Amino acid sequence: MIGEIMIEWIITIVVVVILLILILMYNRFVVLRNRIDNAWAQIDVQLKRRFDLIPNLVETVKGYAKHEKKVFTEVTKARTALMEAKTIPEKAKANNMLSETLKSLFAVAENYPKLEASENFRMLQEELSGTESKIAYSRQAYNDSVLSYNNGIQMFPGSVIAGMFSFKQRDFFKTEEKEAQPVKVQFE
Repeated sequence: MIGEIMIEWIITIVVVVILLILILMYNRFVVLRNRIDNAWAQIDVQLKRRFDLIPNLVETVKGYAKHEKKVFTEVTKARTALMEAKTIPEKAKANNMLSETLKSLFAVAENYPKLEASENFRMLQEELSGTESKIAYSRQAYNDSVLSYNNGIQMFPGSVIAGMFSFKQRDFFKTEEKEAQPVKVQFE
């Protein structure tokens, strides 16, 4: 009789411990998933900020460089692509395209000394530069969150619990190959 009670207690304790582990791991995955969503929202905030700054920058440059239509068209196209992108890979691709076109815009600006001396242009350029830094930081935070989450759902026993509750791997915010290449600096 005492042996049966001991076995029942042991079984109950084991079941409770397993349930607690299950609950704790499930909650950990929820927290990690929410961190990813929050990190992505921070990227979105900075992308929106950059999106809002670009028309002002383009208009400022347009006033000085009326014949540089191709650059303006490409910046506008890239900006539109970013706003229309829905998934993380689409947004990452559009973001990379926009970064490339902004480099072209700044290259055009370098050809116009009066433009570079313009207080309005410098202010917009500094705002955009600060925003680019925030985007880079937000991308890093997002990727760090994705790494923690993906590690958690791939390692045992997390992989079992993740499979039971359909926690899926998340994609990293990746840089385009050409954006990862070293920048070529030439002095004329």
